[in-house]
Amino acid sequence: MGEPFYITTAISYPNGRPHIGHAYEAIAADAIARFQRQAGRDVRFQTGTDEHGLKMVQTARGLDRTVEDLAAEMSGYFRAMCDDLDISYDRFIRTTEPDHHRASQAIWQAMEASGDLYLSRYEGWYSVRDEAFYDEKEVVTAEDGTKLSPQGTLVEWTAEESWFFRLSKYQQPLLDYFAANPDFIRPEGRRNEVIRFVEGGLSDLSVSRTSFDWGVPVPGSDGHVMYVWVDALTNYLTGLGYPDQSDDWRFWPADVHLIGKDIVRFHAVYWPAFLMSANIALPKTVFGHGFLLHRGEKMSKSLGNVVDPGDLARAFGVDALRYFLLRDVSFGQDGSYSAEAIVTRVNAELANSFGNLAQRTLSFIAKNLEGALPEAGRGDPADAALLADVTAAGAAFRAGFDDLSLNHGIEAWMRGVHACNQYIDVQAPWSLRKTDPDRMHAVLGTLVRAIRQLAIIILPVVPKGAGHVLDLLGVTVRDHAAIDDAGWYAAQVASGFRLAAPTAAFPRLEMPVEAA
Repeated sequence: MGEPFYITTAISYPNGRPHIGHAYEAIAADAIARFQRQAGRDVRFQTGTDEHGLKMVQTARGLDRTVEDLAAEMSGYFRAMCDDLDISYDRFIRTTEPDHHRASQAIWQAMEASGDLYLSRYEGWYSVRDEAFYDEKEVVTAEDGTKLSPQGTLVEWTAEESWFFRLSKYQQPLLDYFAANPDFIRPEGRRNEVIRFVEGGLSDLSVSRTSFDWGVPVPGSDGHVMYVWVDALTNYLTGLGYPDQSDDWRFWPADVHLIGKDIVRFHAVYWPAFLMSANIALPKTVFGHGFLLHRGEKMSKSLGNVVDPGDLARAFGVDALRYFLLRDVSFGQDGSYSAEAIVTRVNAELANSFGNLAQRTLSFIAKNLEGALPEAGRGDPADAALLADVTAAGAAFRAGFDDLSLNHGIEAWMRGVHACNQYIDVQAPWSLRKTDPDRMHAVLGTLVRAIRQLAIIILPVVPKGAGHVLDLLGVTVRDHAAIDDAGWYAAQVASGFRLAAPTAAFPRLEMPVEAA
């Protein structure tokens, strides 16, 4: 086994069906997980659904359904979304599962043993939509007198008996940890926001509810269920068998919690404080990505611009959607999408640049050499220069993905693609076929090696299309070590491998009528 690597998405709240934001987070995490597997890491990738809390109770009541039935149905939609988008998760967790209840109660008892839980009474503002408590200083008053959270969601005055967590105790330990571990919160803008929040003072946190019973029961305290975020955050431990420290515990601490920027506070303040209290190591990085906007506008049901990711995948193809979201959006910042933007980007880069490069090179070999890979012909410095450019593009791609700069990594890959297209235009193997067949062989062999490298590099982003190119080339080993294997081509030639007439890996997109 390689070095462990553990990546998680936030678990999705299933009081509604998946939207494009859920898909974006899942796709990004999946590309990172696939990349790390290529690098030889022993990867654990976890996602799932967060099914407790007042929102679920209210949604089920409004639909005249049991909350259990609603949770089961809606969780199924999120699992289907992951499967439809080629998300290679290792565990899809549901917080209603027995092992999660066990883990949540275990971390509660660990915090209690540290003296960090006490029974009192909560009176204050609560947002059902955010499942979050807000101090008086954070609440704003709208023009009509309505009280709103900093996110603009409705808040209501809540008063009930509650267990409290001594969050105030961890103010300085958190600040010390942030200072000693600058990569704990990323990107930098999110880190600065969290530091300012903690420096402003932390109040003890209400961590149980008595006004409803849909949640994990508080051990030894009848009538109390855990605050949904105590329960939800613990899922990252549940998937590794906590509280038992079995073989899967080697994956902790998590390498990356990939989450939306709106829940950074929960993951970068509450979660590390809970872990400190329970004497559990903290995750290495909490990365808060931005929001996706539709044509520059925030998505909402009232505007009618909420899009089902399944519809987008069916309209454009899974690879096309994955590529656009990871290529076009600066990772960590907000991004915008539209049907026109998807078609333009995918046609320009996947279809016209890389897809056409592979198609015309392999078609030329299939047609003019009966599919036989040419033996080494008359070399030229341009050949070595191209392979060096592609190798450099691969190194820059890997550096980008290691740094969670996914769009920068893909930009680097495109530089390798452009280098290949410039090379083929200058070398013109179709002209060499008549004037210098020996040189043509060298050019085609160089292109095949470069195309293979480029397909392996981009495989985490577009697994179906890149996999198709590798299948055409007879590549069966797709790990990181295979990228620079100079002996691969010679072995294929010696084996008598022949290319079949290729079919397009990345066909051009047309603008869907319903998306126009």
